[in-house]
Amino acid sequence: MIRLALKTLRFHKGGFIATFIALFFGAAIVVGCGGLFETGLHRAAPPERLAAAQVVVTGDQRYPGTRRDMFPERIRVDAALVERLKAVPGVTDAVADVSFPAAVLAEQQAGARLTGHGWSSTRLAPYRIDQGKAPAVAGEIALDARFAAEHGVRVGQELRLAVRGAAGEHKVTALVSGSGTGDPATVFLTDTEAAEATGRPGRADSIGVFTAPGTALGPVEQAIEKAVGDGPVQVLSGDERGWAENPDVIAEGSKLVTLASVFGGLSAAVTVFVVSSTVGLSLNQRQRESALLRAIGATPAQLRRMVLGETLFIAVFATALACFPGPMIGRWLLDAFASAGVVPETIAFRAGFVPMAVGVATALLTALGAAFLGARAATRTRPTEALAEASLQQRWFSKSRLVFALLFLGGGTALALVTANMAGPSAGSTATPAAMLWTAGFGLLGPGLAKMITAVLRGPLRAFTGLAGSLASLNAKARTSRFASAVMPVMLASGLALALIYLQTTQSSGGERAFRENLRADLVVTSVGGGLPLDLVETVASRPGVEAASAQVSTIGYIDPPAPRRPAPGSEDEGDEPDEPEPTEVPMQGVTPAGLDRTTAYRASSGSLSELTGDTVALPTSFAKASGHRLGDKVPMRLGDGTRVELTLVATLDGKRGYETALLPAALLVPHTDSGLLPQIMVKAEPDADRAELAASLSALAADHPGLRVADRAALAVVQAEADETQTWMSYLLLGMVVGYATIALVNTQVVSTTERRREFMLQRLIGSTRRQVMQMMTVEAFLVAAAGIVLGVLVAALTLVPLSISVLGSPVPDGSPWIFVAVVGAALGLTLVTTLLSARLVLRGKPGEMAGVRE
Repeated sequence: MIRLALKTLRFHKGGFIATFIALFFGAAIVVGCGGLFETGLHRAAPPERLAAAQVVVTGDQRYPGTRRDMFPERIRVDAALVERLKAVPGVTDAVADVSFPAAVLAEQQAGARLTGHGWSSTRLAPYRIDQGKAPAVAGEIALDARFAAEHGVRVGQELRLAVRGAAGEHKVTALVSGSGTGDPATVFLTDTEAAEATGRPGRADSIGVFTAPGTALGPVEQAIEKAVGDGPVQVLSGDERGWAENPDVIAEGSKLVTLASVFGGLSAAVTVFVVSSTVGLSLNQRQRESALLRAIGATPAQLRRMVLGETLFIAVFATALACFPGPMIGRWLLDAFASAGVVPETIAFRAGFVPMAVGVATALLTALGAAFLGARAATRTRPTEALAEASLQQRWFSKSRLVFALLFLGGGTALALVTANMAGPSAGSTATPAAMLWTAGFGLLGPGLAKMITAVLRGPLRAFTGLAGSLASLNAKARTSRFASAVMPVMLASGLALALIYLQTTQSSGGERAFRENLRADLVVTSVGGGLPLDLVETVASRPGVEAASAQVSTIGYIDPPAPRRPAPGSEDEGDEPDEPEPTEVPMQGVTPAGLDRTTAYRASSGSLSELTGDTVALPTSFAKASGHRLGDKVPMRLGDGTRVELTLVATLDGKRGYETALLPAALLVPHTDSGLLPQIMVKAEPDADRAELAASLSALAADHPGLRVADRAALAVVQAEADETQTWMSYLLLGMVVGYATIALVNTQVVSTTERRREFMLQRLIGSTRRQVMQMMTVEAFLVAAAGIVLGVLVAALTLVPLSISVLGSPVPDGSPWIFVAVVGAALGLTLVTTLLSARLVLRGKPGEMAGVRE
């Protein structure tokens, strides 16, 4: 039967080409996502600025005892470690590296931002001096040559720089370039000035360690680990040295694993539907052949082997070819994520044999599973019934199909209930898998649902389209399986497009609504020089026309879990290690209590926000209940840089679920951020104050605070929208890949289902039908297919979006433009009509007599 299977391939080119295309694209996407998954696991980040150092000592950004929870602010190390590391055997030198924000205030380059470092850290790249000489005294700087060329800066020129909120004149003594100049906006100060500019003298971002040539790194690393001792410090070598340059690599690498899992899982699920549809369509079109084989004595097992052999032959070639573009797709996705800011650009693509093998195995199993299920329909019929059943293609129902359909629909219902009760920002994580479960359930019930929709539309079609509508409805009724196979890709493409697009617009709307509801300020004061001093809040509040002003600084922290309970002596569990409880991640916002009630919508549900001074905290009510803390309790917490604090709970506050924030005194939180300065001050204007005049008045403070800027409320909304762009872009990339693949399947299926009907069209032409009449019939059929698929797709989207919208917006109606719906429905209808009619026109090009020998 395997030999027979190979010989039959050339007689069914259309169906096999469709299966090949579906498998090729599906396997390529899965292989690419597998490469992304492995890249996220490796989190390789080849160093640039620290490339000359063989070993790098830096702060450990991970929450103690966990690998998933990360601190957002850089954890610095003691600069005194430099001398200790120099004494380690095998180490020739050690150099500390610090970084800080700076901005150019000169008129020609006003607002241009730079990252500052100490001059000695140039050895870590290494850099070379193109012009001039190294900065030796305070007030001298070396500038990146590319930045200088871009902004017209020359050696000997005076630049006015804002560093740590203070302005000063600096003389450019050198222009430098080198292998570490990945960031063109770099400025070097003397080591002393750089240490002062960080605001944290005696602390370093990282320490680069040089070893003697030929020294084995393993023993040196172990010796360094002993030298640095216990604490939040990690010793890095190889590609991991890039973690010190960009600590986000550690956290974002984990995010890449999640993204790859979502992309790959969703693509694999779509591949299952697409391949099952194309294989099933091909087998349905060959039921007459299968019936003849059964009638002349072929056993069910032989037929199954034939179908599986054909499919396996195609799948092997398709997946083998997919291994070539697969890694390119993975690299393209990584570059796209990096360019959008989803992951750091320093992450290197690392994909080996495993993701390729997984992608190939997934594609092969998908193809064989689809072929096996399709073959069962062709082999479970008795030989005497086979020919009669093949002529109608009506049998589609089975107990196993019903059981699996109910399981998928039950899973979709369960996830819908979970989604409706989740916090808004997290609801999308269950809504997307729910959409796939609904799609699978409706796909299994597709023939029955398609018959129901056709029955509903039969009357109106006959009334409006006459004979063409009658023939189209009779075809759909007689060829249920073929009709359903054509409907499913339309449902998949339209349903996923509507669900994923409106999912994103609804979540974006929820975030914007929460932001607007919390915003009461009219103006915001910021700085291009890295930040503002905290005492400026009182100065702003005292300006004429200002009703209230409050500091605002945001970060992420953790509520420490309670200590694990150890088993009591003598109990059955004595000697077992207790489970380590997980910390609770909590968004934190540093504020000044004066004016907080007028610049924001925060209100205490218990306690008082005016008591937010010193070591205090106001927790969201849900967080306080979950952690078991009451007013007056000491709450153990970790700030953004990992510093452990005991804060007194002075208030609880209610907030929109999923958008809750803990409030801390800004004076407590600011020193534990990267800049050590206040990023913005929220300002509420007096009711009768002129906003433009007030903005001008506040802008005058720039004379004492270089780099100060004043923006209005609209600018705040723009900043919030830009913060959401990353998530939005990522969602649309997912949408483009998955829906694009589903669209290919839609076109693929319509072409195959139409071109394989040559014999049917020939018979119609021979009994007197004109080309125009056949085309009219096919137009109505295409409309029927599109209508049934769109109805089912809309149902899938509705069952997905209603729970999500309830969670995010508190309403069953998702947010988004109605033109999205019009565009998706129009695209699905247009693609179905165009591909069907073009394929039919191609088939009808010949004369009826020439087609007499064409098989079905």
